[in-house]
Amino acid sequence: MSEETLALISIPILVFLARILDVSVGTLRIIFVSKGLKNYAALLGFFESLVWILAVSQVMKHMDNWVTYAAFALGFSVGNYVGMLIEERIAIGSQIIRIITRHDATELVGYLQEQGYGVTSVDATGESGPVKLIFTVAKRRKLEKIIGVIKRFNPNAFYTIEDVRFVKEAFVAPVTGRGMVPFRALRIRK
Repeated sequence: MSEETLALISIPILVFLARILDVSVGTLRIIFVSKGLKNYAALLGFFESLVWILAVSQVMKHMDNWVTYAAFALGFSVGNYVGMLIEERIAIGSQIIRIITRHDATELVGYLQEQGYGVTSVDATGESGPVKLIFTVAKRRKLEKIIGVIKRFNPNAFYTIEDVRFVKEAFVAPVTGRGMVPFRALRIRK
């Protein structure tokens, strides 16, 4: 295989991979900015721009190869997807879960409190009458577990989930009698 033919094949592949990397890093950087993680965002911004300039320089050097353009665009598209997958896996941050139910929520509230979640429960009036409004804040990686608990105790409950930028963890977890440390009230559940 000639050097020219190798360049026609390898350069688009490298541009494609570089774009996946820089867009994935860029997606994470934007998420870190939105969460207030300045130092991480700045570090990722450096690497994102470095990889981007390398990819663009290869596109500019090989303007006669349309496959390089397609690789650049396809890498951008795949990079967005990969960046979102990575962000889901690391699950940074906290979320507020609002639960609205027309049924008695005593068991649900009690179970969440038993598991160490801070829970606020309010009697309210909804469109169809009295409801119970329940709030809790949890780490994102615990979200599926909490949704499972909601569905188990009240499968018809309406709930919303929203990202929280900052949480001051002042909740004092209840003493549950489990574990070796008798004074667990100082430990924060995460």
